[in-house]
Amino acid sequence: MPDSRKRVLVTGATGFVGANLAHRLQRDGHEVHLIVRPADTRWRIDSVIDDVHLHEASLQERERVEEVVLQIDPEWVFHLATYGAYSSQRDVETIVTTNYNGTVNLVEACLKTGFEAFVGAGSSSEYGYKDHAPSESELTEPNSHYAATKAAATLYCRFTAQARQRRLSTLRFYSVFGPWEDPTRLLPTLLICGLRGELPPLVSPRIARDYVYVDDAVEALILTAKTPVEDLGAVFNVGTGRQTTLQELVGLVRTQLRVPAEPVWGSMTDRDWDTDIWVSDPMRIHRTIGWKPAFSLEDGLEQFARWIKSNPALRARYETCRTPPQ
Repeated sequence: MPDSRKRVLVTGATGFVGANLAHRLQRDGHEVHLIVRPADTRWRIDSVIDDVHLHEASLQERERVEEVVLQIDPEWVFHLATYGAYSSQRDVETIVTTNYNGTVNLVEACLKTGFEAFVGAGSSSEYGYKDHAPSESELTEPNSHYAATKAAATLYCRFTAQARQRRLSTLRFYSVFGPWEDPTRLLPTLLICGLRGELPPLVSPRIARDYVYVDDAVEALILTAKTPVEDLGAVFNVGTGRQTTLQELVGLVRTQLRVPAEPVWGSMTDRDWDTDIWVSDPMRIHRTIGWKPAFSLEDGLEQFARWIKSNPALRARYETCRTPPQ
């Protein structure tokens, strides 16, 4: 197999970022293997399912994971399977067994076969609430069971990389958005409502996030796998370094889609995790592997809206919002 074409293993490919990664890897000509749970819905990978290799397994099943990894013998591994990122995913045992135990099972299986690069998806929530943009070396103060298990998985991967002299990198993603995103999330809801000239219920206008377009997130994953670095257990923040308030975001959507509806702030109750400061410090990934976002928030919103409008069959999945009370 030529050096440019890799045998790649992806977990979490039925999810949002994982599906985008699977589509990109398939387009780039790699041999793509996806570990999926039998119960996973697969609508995000329907269009590539005949061009990739599916392996049904739960990451909690250590022996099955070892069997699948041995069969694939991957060169690159992208670990994006996770549980607990959504408000409906609250079962603590499942959070622990998926995010930590599943990571350990996968890493240990991959160490037996060897690999060029293992890249895991971390989370900005590992830092907890900060009044500034935290660097990767700062103390993590997780703000949920989900965040705690993601931080534990990051520490495990970092130590294992150093102890076993293997490349095990972790990318701490900020607020990724774009095609295939879960229909219940903010950006899809804003866009689908905006295309109807409406706005959904909204929390406080001061709530802020660092929004990263999914194509940039996928590029960060692939560039990390491609680029050997001295720190084998490197942790990188993946964000734009700029936070956007909900008021600014709604303004952009209203302008781009010419939405006549006025926002009704506070028509939705603020959530436990809402904060007015949430921004990345992406300087380490800039300096170390040369990644920088190619899409501005405006560009990403335009691309996402165009994708929704050009896929009528998928658009129905996003018809979930309601006009807020006036």
